[in-house]
Parts: sequence; structure tokens; C-alpha cells
Amino acid sequence: MNVTENYTFTFHFNLTLFVKIGSFRYPAFVLCLLMFAFIVSANIIILLVISQERTLHEPMYMFIALLSVNALYGSTGFFPRFLMDLLSDTHLISRPACFTQIYIIYTYASYEMTILSIMAFDRYVAVCQPLHYHNKMTRKKVCILSAFAWIMPAFSVAACLYLAIRLPLCGNKILKVFCAAWSVAKLSCASTLILHIATLFVGVVTVFLPLIYVLYTYCRIIIVCSKMSSEFKSKVFQTCLPHIISLVSYCLAAFCDFMLNRIDVKKLNPYLAVILSLEMVLIPPVLNPLLYGLTLPEIRKHIFRMIPGKKPNKQTKKSS
Repeated sequence: MNVTENYTFTFHFNLTLFVKIGSFRYPAFVLCLLMFAFIVSANIIILLVISQERTLHEPMYMFIALLSVNALYGSTGFFPRFLMDLLSDTHLISRPACFTQIYIIYTYASYEMTILSIMAFDRYVAVCQPLHYHNKMTRKKVCILSAFAWIMPAFSVAACLYLAIRLPLCGNKILKVFCAAWSVAKLSCASTLILHIATLFVGVVTVFLPLIYVLYTYCRIIIVCSKMSSEFKSKVFQTCLPHIISLVSYCLAAFCDFMLNRIDVKKLNPYLAVILSLEMVLIPPVLNPLLYGLTLPEIRKHIFRMIPGKKPNKQTKKSS
């Protein structure tokens, strides 16, 4: 009887962490709305600048555009529902909406890492094999790498989601502010071993292997830079620094999300739990346009030209 009754609850999931933040949800709504508006506007500006300026139609900038597209994808798939839940007195989410949210957030996180890995390959070729750069980083190669970065996570996450959907559930309470595969798996009445193995495989393929490759490329870049002039090192540092910061921020956010799914959230301060759970969907989309828009001079120059009344100085005209 109890199990049968519990099955009826699986038509909706209850996001219980919202209840614990109380009146904090109102200032949180305003703050998150402003952050969402910034994420959308900043990443659209990056996309407009790269698409309109022919001088930026190079592999490095095309991969930066992919990061902006991914930020818009993840943010628009998460924030509207999250903002609505912040102001709502009930926090029920339907089963289809929950699994759709899981797919969007997990593919967004996977895309972020695969895009950062192909950006590392681009920097590796540019620094370590500069004479062969234009032969190796052709338009066809950029399209293949971009397609790989999008297609592989899409299918691997879909396979894990299929296994999660098939689980028989004996509860509906999720102690988070959004749906997560691990949280749903905890509600299962049956063994989740196959899902755990599949999730581990996807994590290795979409996160750990790309991360190992990125670390390898930067070891090679450091070795090459150690033999070059200080001017060469400065140029490499300028182009690689935003990528390094993006990678570090992503790894920290992913680590916090990983640990949050495997500890007893009830023992944490609810405000801290909410902040840690939101890092993955907040930090990269906010940080990346700031990094690439303000750090890289080519993008920064064209962004300033878009400001009404802003006229480029003589040096800018000469450089363009």
C-alpha cells in the first residue's frame, strides 16, 4: 500500500530547499533577475561583436562564441523556472519538466568542459606549432571540433537520463532548488548501480578526459614558453589567461556541485547550500563574457565602439 501510494507522487517533484530560505527569496529574486539580464545581454554582445567583425572570424574567437551560446542555452533553460519558483508558495515541478531541466543543466555543464578542451587544443597549436596553425586549424577542422563538443555530450547525457527516467521512485522530495539526476536517483526503490556506472562513464568522457587533455596542453605550452623571449611569453599569457581562469572557475563550481550531491545537505546552512548549488549555472555565464570581453584587446576594442557616442581614437584606427 505504501509503495503504491508513493508511486502517485512521482507525477510531480517537490523542491524542498526553497522552503528553508524563507523571506530571503525576495532579495534573491531581484539579484538573480539582474544576473540573468546581465548574462543574456553580455553574451549577446560578445556574439554580435564576433559575428559582425570579420577580423574576429578566427578559431579562437569562434570558440569563445560557442561559450557564449552555451551560457545562453544553460541560463535560459534554468533561470525562468528558478525565478518563478522563488516567488511561488508551492515548489512542485512536473516529471517531464524535471527531467528536461536535468538534461539542460547536465548538457550545459558538459558542453562547457568540451568547449574549453577544444579551446586548449587551439592554443596548443598556436603556441607550440605556429607555422602549421593555419593548415591545422582550418574552417573544416573548427566545424568538426565544434560538432564534437556539442554532439558527444548530448547523446551521453541523454543515455543517462533515459536510465534515470526508468527508475521506479518511492518519493518526490528533492532537497535542492532545481532537479538533479543524483537527487532523483536517491528516491529510487530499485538498484541504481547501472545508472551510477553510466553516470561515471559520462563524467570521465565529458569532464575528466578533457580536463586531463587541457592540463597536458598547458604543460606543453609552458615548456615552449620557457625557451622563448619575454615578449612571446607576454602574448601567450594574454591570450591564455582568460581560458585558464574559465577552466579554474568551472572546476571549482563542478567540484562544489559534485560534493553537494554526495553529502547530507540537511546539515548545511540552507543559504550556503543554495549558493553552492547555483555556482555551476551562475559563475561561468557571468565570468566568461567579462573575461573575454575585457581581457582580450580585439574584442574589447569592438565592444567600446558599440557604445553610443564612443569614437575610436587614432591609435584604435591605426590598429584596425
